[in-house]
Amino acid sequence: MSLLNDALRAAEQRQRPSQRPVPYLGRRPGRPRRRVALLVLSLMLAAGAVVAIHLWRAPQPVAATGEVTLDVTGDDESPPSPPAEVPARISRGPQDAVAPPPAPVLPPPGPAPKPVEVTAAPVPKAPLTPPPPAAAVSAPVAEPVVSAPEPRTSVASVEPSSPPPVVKQVPRTPEARDRATGQELERLVREGRLAEAERRLSDLLARQPAPVSRAVVARALLVDGQAGAALSWLPPAVTEADPELRLLRARALLARGDLDGAVALLSHRIPPVAGHIEYRVTLATLLQQAGDSEAAAGHWTALLMADDSRAAWWVGLALALEGQGKIASAIRAYGQAAALPGLSTALADFVRERLRQLQAG
Repeated sequence: MSLLNDALRAAEQRQRPSQRPVPYLGRRPGRPRRRVALLVLSLMLAAGAVVAIHLWRAPQPVAATGEVTLDVTGDDESPPSPPAEVPARISRGPQDAVAPPPAPVLPPPGPAPKPVEVTAAPVPKAPLTPPPPAAAVSAPVAEPVVSAPEPRTSVASVEPSSPPPVVKQVPRTPEARDRATGQELERLVREGRLAEAERRLSDLLARQPAPVSRAVVARALLVDGQAGAALSWLPPAVTEADPELRLLRARALLARGDLDGAVALLSHRIPPVAGHIEYRVTLATLLQQAGDSEAAAGHWTALLMADDSRAAWWVGLALALEGQGKIASAIRAYGQAAALPGLSTALADFVRERLRQLQAG
């Protein structure tokens, strides 16, 4: 309020340019417009001072946008009324008294002044990276994919494509071809197409020897009861060097009643036990049937030395020993066969009966 009083006092001094009192002449003083303007200016200065004091004492929170609008003409703050001028008494003498000048006539009140907007300066802050716009946050924009331009090739510079590499097919060996054909012939035999299997075998034999395929067809013919047809595929010149083909030819001879021929064929170039079990068992059995018990016992002994868990082989050895008159050895062989599993019911009954008879003596 001291600022307001100072402003009013300065305005009053300007209105009184001299210390000499002005006599009252009964009319309005000169320059009324200037006096009104000065009064309005003093009011505005007083209002500004009030606003400044108000802001200094109770600062308002700054909005997010940095602009603060203050209404000076609110109900809480009303512009102060100018103080009435103090009439000065001028005396020229003891008899004359001069009346004080009349109070200045104020203009009619106009519309209320508009609120003064005071914009607070934004507080400087450290430089921050401006946030991305809302559209960029809600929908991120994919980075453009820049593809390298394809090199242009002229038609004249394009060379003709090279021919595909030739893959050399290594011809199969005769043995591999024989094994593959043998598997195909077994499939035909299972399907009952034995005649077709023979035709396929004939075509293969025209180009190469095929012991595996020949054995497949010959065995199928023996099972089918065609011993003569089987012998036609097993000539002596072919079976001489192959133990499996010799065994098939011996069975074909035995099927036709030629026991001596079968024994003679199998006794020639006897293969080892390992890998030729079926060959040695057949030879030992045929020798026993032919009455050569000693040779049969030798083959059974060789088989049992390779695998002594075969009960049937012990029976064969017992028969061969009994045929030689070696009863004690035969009893031991029969007892060993009876103790092992694997005998059929008929053969097991035969072994028990022979033991009972030989032990009874």
